[in-house]
Amino acid sequence: MLFTASTVSMLHNLGQLIWVLMLFVLVLLLTLLTTRWIAKYQQGQLHNQNLKIIETLKVSANGYIQIIRAGDVYLVIAVTKDHIEKLAEIREDQLTDYAAGAAGQKIDMAESFHDILDKVKHHLPKK
Repeated sequence: MLFTASTVSMLHNLGQLIWVLMLFVLVLLLTLLTTRWIAKYQQGQLHNQNLKIIETLKVSANGYIQIIRAGDVYLVIAVTKDHIEKLAEIREDQLTDYAAGAAGQKIDMAESFHDILDKVKHHLPKK
């Protein structure tokens, strides 16, 4: 079988495309592995620490109110770009555990999406 110059050129270009795609997948794989390694490393650094942010509320473009746990003490602090100020100290029994209340509610996302899709279908013009 004879290969013409255009066929050889096409095969060469195809080979280059496959090579670039393999390199791209390799870079994505290395990025994924590096990200997981860094996450595990940072989690190990933060484990068994005495400080923990319990809740954060954004009150302005660069201002937050946070509830933090420092040892056995719970503090309410205001955090801005240049300043941190203690607002109050609260007891653990004054905190409301919203995660426990939300766990009892189950939302069927497939059902909700189906309802939304039906509403959209009714508003579309029929052909």
